[in-house]
Amino acid sequence: MVGKYEGIVIRSTDYGESNKIITIYTREAGKIAGMARGAKKTNSRLASPTQLFTYGYFMIQGNRGLGTMQQAELISSLRGIREDIFKTAYATYIVDLMDKGTGEKERNPFLFELLLQTLQYINEDHDPDIVTNIFEMKMLNVMGLYPEMNRCTICGSSEAQFGFSIKENGLICHECFDRDPHFFPLSQNAVKLLRLFYFFDIHRLGSISVKPETKKELKDAIALYYDEYSGLHLKSKRFLDQLDKLKGQM
Repeated sequence: MVGKYEGIVIRSTDYGESNKIITIYTREAGKIAGMARGAKKTNSRLASPTQLFTYGYFMIQGNRGLGTMQQAELISSLRGIREDIFKTAYATYIVDLMDKGTGEKERNPFLFELLLQTLQYINEDHDPDIVTNIFEMKMLNVMGLYPEMNRCTICGSSEAQFGFSIKENGLICHECFDRDPHFFPLSQNAVKLLRLFYFFDIHRLGSISVKPETKKELKDAIALYYDEYSGLHLKSKRFLDQLDKLKGQM
């Protein structure tokens, strides 16, 4: 049986002298993998469309275990990502998070659209920090994590000065700060952005300008939450953090 899938390459693993095992996140079937025979050869018809981040159509034979890629048709190479080391680092982290945060063959068209739009934004020079933060917040529910982002997790107040509590799994208001002496203090602008990233439709993202200090708040709060709850410790995230420090020194 041969299936045709619209998908994005999220992992490419060399196999033998000339083959690759390609993992694709698809609109129709979620995450699937296929053996691309000869794809390491430069003259192979599968060489180009099986590169990381490629968006295309893929024909895979076999619906149990590891299938065999029969054909691939390129829609977009997202070339701008591969030509910039910083964009590559952000995109690598995003596809790595998608790969590690999802199971095999769990269909989720919304998640496919999220991944595609996120990579396109990075390719088109949108702020990669903000786009990545949005993706991270959207991935929480996919991984079964549901922080309270509407109101105080303790008293339920929705009109207050808020911080973020890892212990209480969400926002905590100023009246309840003493309930968690280790809460993460945030500016109210950072709180608004975290809420926005968690709830809004990424397709509606327009031009957004965020101060460096607010970006740091967002990055630190999200990273702390992931460290505590996700169970993921990704090399791609560590590399991205190292590049961020280098970028800050440039």
